[in-house]
Amino acid sequence: MKILCIADHIDPLIYSKSLRERFGDVDLVLSAGDLEMDYYGYIVSNLNKPLLFVFGNHNLSRIAYYRHEYRSFPSLAEKEEFIEKSYGSTYVGGKVLRRRGLIVAGLGGSMRYNKGRNQFTETGMFFHMLKLFPKMLYHRIFHGRWVDVLLTHAPPRGIGDRYDRCHRGFKTFLFFMKYFKPRYLVHGHVHLYDMNENRERIYHQTIVVNAYEHTLLNIEVS
Repeated sequence: MKILCIADHIDPLIYSKSLRERFGDVDLVLSAGDLEMDYYGYIVSNLNKPLLFVFGNHNLSRIAYYRHEYRSFPSLAEKEEFIEKSYGSTYVGGKVLRRRGLIVAGLGGSMRYNKGRNQFTETGMFFHMLKLFPKMLYHRIFHGRWVDVLLTHAPPRGIGDRYDRCHRGFKTFLFFMKYFKPRYLVHGHVHLYDMNENRERIYHQTIVVNAYEHTLLNIEVS
């Protein structure tokens, strides 16, 4: 399976007339957040492939349609109408979904630094992660593995993160990788201004990938 991973910044190689020519052979798109829904719509409408996403700590104008704690719209009907027209993309934050044989879990958001939306303390993220367990257990029983890809916005602590509080990674993700052994953790949040900078690191059995702008993964799915 060929996967296009995106995050944080609109990539001119993707937002172009040659999108289908460059990436038409991908099977799935994963977004690690901080991108506008319109961008997802452009990708899905051109590639006609499923797109799974989490929210980051920016571009949150539409998070209320997916997260009840931020809900401010007047009616359930308005929410349902928006979800039906969400550009063909699927929100995977706080969920575990199986697409084309690939099991993907999502944990969006960043470390809390100014009490903004979609920011978490370490403890908050840990309990957010625990909510994934029942569905992962189902996949462990019926598909022989907990999860294939953990899709996050923030990186794990000490693996490609930064020293400032905003860009500090979560220890929760280290726990997740150690015990649930995803093949990949795909994150964004940390911008790569030197595109030759290393995107991939390994922690136990997991390859940690920074998806800033875009990167491609090839995963064998059983």
